[in-house]
Amino acid sequence: MLNIRGCGILLHPTSLPGPGGIGSLGMDARRFIDLLCNMGMSYWQVLPLTPPACGNSPYSAFTAFGGNPLLIDLERIVSEGDLCSTGSGRYLQHRVDFGAVIGTKMELLYQAGSVFLAQKGTSRTLEFRQFCDTTPWLHDFALFMALKRRFHGKSWSSWPEEAARITEEKYHNYSDKLGLEIAVQKYLQWQFSRQWKDLRRYANERGIAVIGDIPIFVAYDSADVWSRRELFLLDAKGKPTLVAGVPPDYFSSTGQLWGNPHYNWDVMELSGYRWWLERFRSTFELFDIVRIDHFRGFEGAWHVPVKALTAEDGVWVKGPGEKLFDALRKALGRLPIIAEDLGVITPEVLALRDRYNFPGMKILQFAFEKEPVNLPHLHVKNGVVYTGTHDNDTTAGWYNSISESERHEMCAYLGCSGIDGVGDLIRAALMSVADTAIIPLQDILKLGSEARMNIPGTPFGNWEWRFSWDMLSPDLAVSVRKQLERYGRARHGEKYYAT
Repeated sequence: MLNIRGCGILLHPTSLPGPGGIGSLGMDARRFIDLLCNMGMSYWQVLPLTPPACGNSPYSAFTAFGGNPLLIDLERIVSEGDLCSTGSGRYLQHRVDFGAVIGTKMELLYQAGSVFLAQKGTSRTLEFRQFCDTTPWLHDFALFMALKRRFHGKSWSSWPEEAARITEEKYHNYSDKLGLEIAVQKYLQWQFSRQWKDLRRYANERGIAVIGDIPIFVAYDSADVWSRRELFLLDAKGKPTLVAGVPPDYFSSTGQLWGNPHYNWDVMELSGYRWWLERFRSTFELFDIVRIDHFRGFEGAWHVPVKALTAEDGVWVKGPGEKLFDALRKALGRLPIIAEDLGVITPEVLALRDRYNFPGMKILQFAFEKEPVNLPHLHVKNGVVYTGTHDNDTTAGWYNSISESERHEMCAYLGCSGIDGVGDLIRAALMSVADTAIIPLQDILKLGSEARMNIPGTPFGNWEWRFSWDMLSPDLAVSVRKQLERYGRARHGEKYYAT
């Protein structure tokens, strides 16, 4: 799928326009897919769709499985009779106010769940029951979320001992006691699943493949760690002994201290990496292609003492490497994976990537600063080139922030005047020999730093940006398609759809 020339747009669904203060899987998502078709795009890349935990980051979730209920389209819920209305809240247009959205939307979703669960014997209730019976991770997650609500949102490590270190007896007792709450949580996951699958089908029918994202690590305060403690490096009290991060890099002079618990790879190997097989199988049910965030962690990960104040004091510890991916390939067959191979990359990491022919990534913003390995003449066919990612500033913001000498070097390399720095970098991506080019929508719209999605290492103000349809000029789709045609990246023969 990635071995022919094509192009895609990076946009997380929360950034879509629409009512309710946050993007959803409804009509605006379909309109965006139609826009991709008109542009001649082949891919829509999104960030992780799992339910975010602290900080609203898609990369820190309450589970490695399942979906974010905030993305559920309330208008469809109303049309199915589970809600009377979508509410009448007023929200910011170009930012997600997560505090306001979570309070209002989750209340409506809980109302909808209660209404639905009162129904009996309908085709929808049968569909729901089948979903519950065939989704292995669902009950553990639903119980975890029900317990979290019962204990006022506290981390599971702060729950009463009988809930934090749950026995089989208490597992069943709590499942009975919190039955309605658990059922509502399952309803939310069912609605997300059916809405996302319908949206992905809509995209696929129009020639658009969806690229998803799977973070290597999971959050400590997650159903995965709570229910499967033996799979992680925890002490006798259930606390992490070592946490994940990366050494000093482009984004931080002291490294990044993520705080995720590390895996107990020895225990995972004993089961044939069953948890990972379930995770990838579930992920491939959602996406056509999957980008692995921090791929290098499978070869070796940065282990930082839990009491360290920065990531500088960490050490590299070997990961499972080919043993894991051989198990995945044996169980799942073809692995349509993009390896995020950024940061400290050793020959061993490259060998692991190339053993499975996974395309790696090149970031053009890095090329003209401290990482010339990203320069276009060093790209390869089996690769994915980005102007920038969700962790970078927008290209307009970046171009305005770099030094005069760096701008001069970029213009000299690309043979451009520098009047349109964003357009110059987009053209460099489209001209690249790499089969796949991915451009953030912010760069297509030439937006500045106000539209940046994430600043690594900062806890607040991230993941909030949204676009509006009035940001798009009437001729945008036509002009983008012409560019894609010029560089051999446009899809041909597809019908145009109204945008």
